[in-house]
Amino acid sequence: MGNKINLKQKKSSLRKSKKEKQVSGTAEWAPQNANFINGCSHNCKYCYAKAMAVRFGRKTADNWKTEEVNLEKLRARRNQKEGYTMFPSSHDISPENLDYSIEFIGRLIETGNQVLVVTKPHFSVVESICKRFAGNKDQILFRFTIGSCNTETLKFWEPFAPSFEERLSSLQYAFSMGFQTSVSCEPALDTHTEELVHILIPYVTDAIWIGLPNRLNGILKLNGANDFTTLKCAEVLRNTQSKEWVKDLYNTFQSNPKIKWKESIKKIIGIERPTTVGLDI
Repeated sequence: MGNKINLKQKKSSLRKSKKEKQVSGTAEWAPQNANFINGCSHNCKYCYAKAMAVRFGRKTADNWKTEEVNLEKLRARRNQKEGYTMFPSSHDISPENLDYSIEFIGRLIETGNQVLVVTKPHFSVVESICKRFAGNKDQILFRFTIGSCNTETLKFWEPFAPSFEERLSSLQYAFSMGFQTSVSCEPALDTHTEELVHILIPYVTDAIWIGLPNRLNGILKLNGANDFTTLKCAEVLRNTQSKEWVKDLYNTFQSNPKIKWKESIKKIIGIERPTTVGLDI
């Protein structure tokens, strides 16, 4: 009898620990995500989605940059969900897939969903989305990925993604059109993050999220980006983004309500991570 009780207690404790698991990754932002493309033309060296696709045989390191549209996922009925739906989370919105992406966002919008549009923004893409959904501003929050204010740095890590200047123009445009705007500086790609924040924050209505590269060397290897130069740059990035640098950055912005910290920084600073997905805090 005692053994049965202990077994029940263990099962109950296991269920509780699963429920109280600290949130990480995209779950910090939204309780669910949506995608319809396999691959991404931006072909970022540090891309986690690419690494997982390569690891599980959905793509190779060489053909990841070829985008494959899944029409079944694109045209699937979208029910209304509680909280934001992040789109996309495992690819990006490029000029080439823009029409499909607008259709996809429209399907989410028309069923009453709140959409977190996450992208390394092409100006033409942002302009088209803003014009198409001008009447749905209350349902869209843009989150533009901008990890550096140096275009050369961006081009090294994100070979086919837009320049800093184009991303800044996209943010300014969405802001000027009255949309909700935010920024993801994850991963931060250098140590000029304070300068980056000061440039971007006037055009941010929501928040700027800051985070460090995660599992960088392992991901670079899977992604076929483990050449000497890239690995050396990764080493320099890790060394310069020291715990002391993180703590100084946190001290600079800790009282600013528009600055939020991803799990990689929360761990260093000692900030308790939420156990509920999608709180966006």
